[in-house]
Amino acid sequence: MDSIQHYGAFLAACVALALTPGLDTFYILARSGREGRLAGLGAVLGILCGCVVHTLAAVLGLSAILMTSALAFAVLKYLGAAYLVWVGLRMLLTRQTAHTGATTRGRGFAAAFRQGLLTNALNPKVALFYLAFLPQFIAPHAAHPQLGLLLLGLSFIAIGFVWSLVLALLGARINQLLRRRPRIGLWADRLCGGVLLGFGLRLALQRRG
Repeated sequence: MDSIQHYGAFLAACVALALTPGLDTFYILARSGREGRLAGLGAVLGILCGCVVHTLAAVLGLSAILMTSALAFAVLKYLGAAYLVWVGLRMLLTRQTAHTGATTRGRGFAAAFRQGLLTNALNPKVALFYLAFLPQFIAPHAAHPQLGLLLLGLSFIAIGFVWSLVLALLGARINQLLRRRPRIGLWADRLCGGVLLGFGLRLALQRRG
């Protein structure tokens, strides 16, 4: 912990960031609301694994490449945007009318995990956030700054995990309502697809600045 400064302020900032709605918040609520608690847990674990990827990238200095290379940033940005658009269009165009609990392509724990991982890991803005946010709490002239970055990243992930579980449980309660009213569930799919499509288009138009 000698490599870290203002750890209490860092934890407070992490709580505030976790409570701020964003793509991860919406995705967890959408998956658990559509498919129940297990899919919500898959989404949570996928997103957290994406955060682990960004933490390791920050520790190894790989995130710095995105800040200095316009090409690397653009490639990752458009990959992430294309994936979000693809997932959103699938939800918009699906003809499934009932939430029967059956696992189909694009549904279930594995699909929720994979999509959560990719939507988070392919977002260059998240990588740049880690690179800009974590180093602020590394002590000057720290003997092991990489270890400090790793501990800060894991702390951020732990706080996010607790709040994400709350969101997954909340979404599971919504799922119970949708099971009783399949027509509402179908329109919920359309809404979720439209929002994911919007996130994808916004990511594609974002700049590094």
